[in-house]
Order: sequence, then structure tokens, then C-alpha cells
Amino acid sequence: MSDSAVVATESEGQRTPPGRHTLKLLVVPIVALIVISNVGDALAPKLVESNPLLLIAMNARNRNLILVTNQLDAVSYYAVATARLLLSDPLFFLIGYWYGDIALTWMEQRTKSYGSMLRHWERWFHKAAYPLVFIAPNNVICLFAGAAGMSVPAFFITNISGTIARLYLIRRLGEAFERPIDDVLDFIARYRLPLLAVSISFFAVMMVRELRRSGEDLDALEDAIDEAPADDGP
Repeated sequence: MSDSAVVATESEGQRTPPGRHTLKLLVVPIVALIVISNVGDALAPKLVESNPLLLIAMNARNRNLILVTNQLDAVSYYAVATARLLLSDPLFFLIGYWYGDIALTWMEQRTKSYGSMLRHWERWFHKAAYPLVFIAPNNVICLFAGAAGMSVPAFFITNISGTIARLYLIRRLGEAFERPIDDVLDFIARYRLPLLAVSISFFAVMMVRELRRSGEDLDALEDAIDEAPADDGP
């Protein structure tokens, strides 16, 4: 049985979309994580040297993971990075799971730079759902997984195992390129103050724009949900 057949079977008759109050419980943590990520990026020139564990706790993007992997013991690296990477995934999964095509349309409008590609990616997702969640469990893929009705256990097993595999590969990459990474860290340490000033200025602007945009997007998604049948339960 294909991935798409399995996902479709598991989605039938099992979902009752909640209303806007439940939506806020999902979106507010997402916005908080965006703010934390932007602050982490803004302070990266300082944290990468002074507190690498805090850096990946705030923003575990690939470049940060590569830069700090050789500074951290394996337990700290895997525990903190895994937890940080997994925090937002269930939130996007539940948005997709409960709000289906409404959520996909919202994401398509929210990411105008590549929104036209999302429907194309959606078709690919139905052909290879579990491999995509394993290889690239980003926000869009997690949203697709929920909208497609992937079972919760299957999503978590695939997502967690894929995240750990990704961290393992980054760890090995860090070992293989330790010398060039050290050179980058030396450069950051040498020009830390100007880099920090530029970084804080840039990400402050980005964060203000993101917060304003998140509020507008939440309003748009709430309006779309209000136009569809919704049930918050007792």
C-alpha cells in the first residue's frame, strides 16, 4: 500500500475542526518561538562563543548547529537540539490536521515568495509522505502531514527519528570540517562587536515585521475558519 493510501485511510472520519480559540493555543506558541529564534539569531555572534548551548536552544538552524557541534558534548548537543527542533512541529501538524485545506491555503498566502509551489509540493507529499517527514520535517511538511491525516504515532516516530538522523549527520560533518569551522569561529570572535551590531539591527527589523505579519495572518486564518463549520466541543 502506498504512503498516500495509508494517509488517506487514516484521515477518514476522524477529524472535527475546532474553532478560533483552539487555533490561538497553537499560533501563540509558534509566534513566541519565532521571536525567540530571531533573538537567538541576533545574538549569535556573541552566543556562539560564550554560550553555544543557549544559542541552539533559541535557534537550532543548521548553520548554528554546525558552528557549535564541536564545542558541545554529545548528550547536551542531542538533547537540546532535538527538543528545540521538535517544539514547533506538533503545532503545525495540528493546524494542518484540524483545519486541512483552509490551513494549506493560509500557508500558501503567507509564503508568497514560493506559495505557488506549495500545491506542487503537496502532490509530492502524497506520493512520499513518510520519507519527506523523515528527511525534511519543516513547518510546511508538518502542515502537510496533518492535513493529509497522517496518524499521530506515525508522525512522531518519523519526525523524531528523522530529526535525530539529521543531527547525527551534522555532528559528523562538524568533525570532518573542524578546521574550517574553527576558522569561522575565530573570524566571528575577532569581529564580534560589529557583527553583533549588524545582526541585532537586522533581526530587530525582521522581528517587528514578523510580529505584524503574524497578527495579520492569524486574523486571516480565523476569518477563513469562521466561514467553515467549526466545533470547539463541550
